[in-house]
Amino acid sequence: MNIDFARQQMIAQQVRAWTVLNPAVLEVLSAVPREEFVPGPYESLAFADTEIPLGHGEFMMTPTVEGRVLQALELDRNAHVLEIGTGSGFLTACLAKLSGTLTSVDIHEDFVRSAARKLANIGMENVEFRTMDATRELTDDRYDAIAVTGSIETFDPRFADALRPGGRLFVVVGSPPVMEARLVRRTGDSEWRSENLFETTLGPLVHGTLPPQFVF
Repeated sequence: MNIDFARQQMIAQQVRAWTVLNPAVLEVLSAVPREEFVPGPYESLAFADTEIPLGHGEFMMTPTVEGRVLQALELDRNAHVLEIGTGSGFLTACLAKLSGTLTSVDIHEDFVRSAARKLANIGMENVEFRTMDATRELTDDRYDAIAVTGSIETFDPRFADALRPGGRLFVVVGSPPVMEARLVRRTGDSEWRSENLFETTLGPLVHGTLPPQFVF
């Protein structure tokens, strides 16, 4: 496989075709070696528009959804970012390249170890990794942007509470067959605005099925 050609085809035919046009996002997707984050048996699918198994019943997001996440969060080099669900570490690396500091958490310790090693191999130093269940606890910090990489059945207001004023949250909410990808903006101390970006299906966070708590 011609890796560079496959990567550019992924960007041109999949990501851009799904209205991801932000030049900084496209540059990051081109620069981060996605093939190095894909489990060995699935290396041939590194640039395919498909979810890739990671173990523990978890899957790597498709390139199109990854692109939409990165574009929606409107990151800059001053942003303090939280990623809930480290997974393969590919989106982690992309978020880190677009932001100032990143905290990435995952319930699976082996995912955290693997991602930390891979990011170190490509010289990423602005990421703090933690093993934790974000559906049960969160860090004490407040963030400019939060990316939730697994779906939740019912919106969890703690994620929005963890935003600084002006902060953005990407989260997929609902149950199969149709889920909503949402961008939630914190507009004040106790005010939020939610926008439905697109419909999709995404595997759930572990313990991502929550009782009804909050509706925007």
